Amino acid sequence: MASDLVINATPYETRIALIEYGNLVEFYQERPNERGLVGNIYLGKVVRVLPGMQASFVDVGLERTGFLYVDDVQVDKDDFERRLQSCGDDNCCSVSDQEPPESLLRRIPGKGIADLLKEGQELLVQICKEPIGTKGARLTCHITLPCRNLVFMPRTDHIGISRKIEDESVRRKLRTDIEELRPAGTGFIVRTVAGNASREELEADMEFLLHLWSEIQDFAEKSSMMSLVHEDLDIILRVVRDIFSPDIDRLVVDDRMTYNRVLKFVDTFAPHLREKVHFCEDEQPIFELYGIETDISRALDKKIWLRCGGYIIIESTEALTVIDVNTGRYVGKRDLEETIFKTNMEAAKEIAYQLRLRNIGGIIIIDFIDMEDHANRNMVFRSLNEAVKKDKSRINILKFSEFGLIQMTRKRNREDLANMMCEPCFYCHGKGMLKSERTLCYEIFRKISAKTGKIKGRNVTLKVHPNVAGMMLKEETDTIHQLETVWNKTLTIIPVKDLHQEKYEIFWDSID
Repeated sequence: MASDLVINATPYETRIALIEYGNLVEFYQERPNERGLVGNIYLGKVVRVLPGMQASFVDVGLERTGFLYVDDVQVDKDDFERRLQSCGDDNCCSVSDQEPPESLLRRIPGKGIADLLKEGQELLVQICKEPIGTKGARLTCHITLPCRNLVFMPRTDHIGISRKIEDESVRRKLRTDIEELRPAGTGFIVRTVAGNASREELEADMEFLLHLWSEIQDFAEKSSMMSLVHEDLDIILRVVRDIFSPDIDRLVVDDRMTYNRVLKFVDTFAPHLREKVHFCEDEQPIFELYGIETDISRALDKKIWLRCGGYIIIESTEALTVIDVNTGRYVGKRDLEETIFKTNMEAAKEIAYQLRLRNIGGIIIIDFIDMEDHANRNMVFRSLNEAVKKDKSRINILKFSEFGLIQMTRKRNREDLANMMCEPCFYCHGKGMLKSERTLCYEIFRKISAKTGKIKGRNVTLKVHPNVAGMMLKEETDTIHQLETVWNKTLTIIPVKDLHQEKYEIFWDSID
């Protein structure tokens, strides 16, 4: 795969782009005052226990309390190990990078949140999902510490192998190496990048992680509640750790100090990749050099045109994202079913690409153009499944519903691109819609009519936005003359350019 990892580092902002075959496929951004929190470990205080929700709120010293669900609480290691063993080897060994398998997070039978936690209790927790919108961070007691080749689970006696390592002989060798190297009672997940790692590299990672956990424990004992115990790497070293692999052709950095930091990190954890790290000396900004700025701007648009002439519309809400597929300018060549099928096939690939690029998570509903041929439906479904395989986030896709919709979920750990770079419009307050000028005209007429009988004055002065004033003075002139006769009053309209289009002021002259 022809791919580059491009890092644009400045004192006020860090931006990282993953380029595959000349296309921007992943984008990361971090600013000093908006640094990511996932992976940080805190000594928190339980402030509320909610049996009705089987969850608790934990104060870790951030602006909003964190949310800790009962499935993410681990207090009894014996019970936890029984759950672990009951989930079966196939599930436990097919895990994604940096995450314990979902089957490990099932509730301990017979134990609710009130049995596990009490208000005021001290608790060591890790942030597993960034605060998003008005929601606080998602917390877990299942601590995980990632390194280059391994993820350490200090509270779990378990070995997991990334499901993306498919060679059974390699899986067996890795399992044997970890079993022989790990201390008793500890857990490790072998990451995808470790498929070709030597025993010595695994041992070095393991020693580093064990030492790190020992330091975290010592620091936690000395810390006060609601304080940070361990801070994960910044976004640059985190991306180098998690994404920079032999599959990446070049890692290019435009800042000398950052370049030296990356080199030092690579020399320690992946010396075989050192020759792929380059410093960009070009005077042209690196994101312009790669054409990334244009791609970022396009990724904020709601409408995305397809090469065939069709297009998709992406609309996001707090609860879910809806994607609509349309034929647009594409009229096909032979028949309607073929036109629709080709549009849907192209849309399936584009949707997978956009979800990854925009980091859209949660529930996603896709309204493909309705197809009568069930074979075509199955092909579009398979095409979407194939297209999302490059995505590192966990994705579940259901087949077409009776209404011709695809329902899917994509794991969300951080803000999507739109929320990361944009904010709600201060004019429409995020609605995306304004009352039309004619609607406002008639609303004003009704308000004046409701009061005309109560006020004796003959003059009414109206201050409105210039667009509304234009509508009244041009298209609604006859209506105003009729109303003035009915009201027995004179209406004076004053345009005010600084006034919000939906706002207006009505002044009554009470003197005859």
